[in-house]
Amino acid sequence: MRTEWKGVFTALVTPFTEDGFLDEEGLAKLVQRQVNAGIHGLVPCGTTGESPSLTDEEWAKVIEITVREAKDKAWIVAGTGTNNTAKSAARTKFASELGADGGLVITPYYNKPTPAGLVRHFRFVTRENPGFPIMVYNVPGRTGVNLTPETAEELAAIPEVASVKEASGNLAQVWDVVKRIGSDVAVLSGEDGINLPIWENGGVGAVSVVSNIVPELMVEQWNAFEAGNRDRAYEIHKELEALASVLFVETSPAPAKYAFTFMGLPAGDVRPPLAPLRDESKEKIRAVLAKMNLV
Repeated sequence: MRTEWKGVFTALVTPFTEDGFLDEEGLAKLVQRQVNAGIHGLVPCGTTGESPSLTDEEWAKVIEITVREAKDKAWIVAGTGTNNTAKSAARTKFASELGADGGLVITPYYNKPTPAGLVRHFRFVTRENPGFPIMVYNVPGRTGVNLTPETAEELAAIPEVASVKEASGNLAQVWDVVKRIGSDVAVLSGEDGINLPIWENGGVGAVSVVSNIVPELMVEQWNAFEAGNRDRAYEIHKELEALASVLFVETSPAPAKYAFTFMGLPAGDVRPPLAPLRDESKEKIRAVLAKMNLV
């Protein structure tokens, strides 16, 4: 496999202050919490980090802080992809200069590219950043375009494509992707609710929202699975089911940010166009956190 990217990568929440600015001190604390839990990787400025709502200056600062706090302690794969191919390439280059270990490059949203367009996009990004590994991010529920196993196989021929974050939620598709490219490219789960089934069929980790809340437990689950202790991995899977579900009771990352606030961790509100949670959603999250003794 081209990289050692495996295990649990936390899709980091971006905390904001009460007046809506980037909470730099809070972010440093969140990164330190992850590192202290033994997390394998961190993904700043992804979907969970509200990347579309960050200014260019904030985007760079989030990566800079993550690198400062976690470099050489966890892999840092920074969200660099947009629906603008040239901008994605430029951001990927900037992330490399900031010290990230790789770039998370989403399939372009809104444009509705064909498979040929997707290949063209990723070839351009990697050609402009030779030798810098990227994680291809497939999340059709957000982008309106699905990276098919056939296209994933074509992208796997690009040396800089080191990993695929598969968040289609389609197990048959994920397994087909693993079968086609898993010996060369790390395939990571992008859906917390099905992490374990994906691992059992060749996936080598997860880019997780849940690990924002319980990083130690997620690390324990992966380590148990990798060590062959399937019983313990399954026990943790059952423990995490309710949390994995409730963190998507409304559009992520609003539930995770509310959970952080309830736990006394830096978070702040989500930015528009997202909205704070409804009261009934807050109640569901509080109930799950209480049952798990997290508050």
